[in-house]
Amino acid sequence: MLRKSTMIAVATVLLVRPALAGPPYVSDDPEPTDYKHFEIYTSTNGTATRGDIGGASGIDFNYGAAPDLQLTATLPFAFDNPAAGNASFGPGNIELAAKYRFLHQDSFGLDVSVFPRVFLPSPTKNIGNNAPSLLLPVWVQKDWNGGWSAFGGGGCVISPRPAQDFCLTGGVVTYQLLPKLQLGVELFHQTADGSGTPATSSIGLGARYDISDTYHLLGYIRRGIENTNETDQYSWYTSVLFTF
Repeated sequence: MLRKSTMIAVATVLLVRPALAGPPYVSDDPEPTDYKHFEIYTSTNGTATRGDIGGASGIDFNYGAAPDLQLTATLPFAFDNPAAGNASFGPGNIELAAKYRFLHQDSFGLDVSVFPRVFLPSPTKNIGNNAPSLLLPVWVQKDWNGGWSAFGGGGCVISPRPAQDFCLTGGVVTYQLLPKLQLGVELFHQTADGSGTPATSSIGLGARYDISDTYHLLGYIRRGIENTNETDQYSWYTSVLFTF
């Protein structure tokens, strides 16, 4: 369950402006939460493989602590339901992260950020990772007139058990179809690790609908295209986003 739960945690990272992105996609964007503002996601996500369905519900807190600096805390309640065995439920891996944007489109042509993320050990048996791990990614973004935007990047997850280390990369293209509706498509890849989990690639479709300046609906579905049965027969993410 370690590699799958880490994918789910990353996917939870993890926002009617074409320049705002990140969730509902697995890939993140480099734009931090506005200074002295909050973004709070209440989300549910999951991944199905051959013989297993796992996922999490939780709250993702983001705060603009300084210009170009976002602080993040994610509190998940996770589940794992294997076909052969008993279902497990409980708190998953708490995540703590900080996003810092050090390059800007108006001066460099791209937004570029680092977004290191710490996964704390899960306190629940058979849920998540029982050891800490660290994701070290770089994310970039480019916006164009007419409602088009592209973002993506990647990094590696490092754990105390080197055989379980892996890297991931992804890219998203979004389009502001209507003033309140944004659609996007994502390509995502994660390398194999030494524990027996093969590499995985997937394609996903996402949408965001802005009810108001404060309330937003997000949805995402993904299908594996590499080692599908073992890694990602299908995945989903839904969220209500509060911004203020």
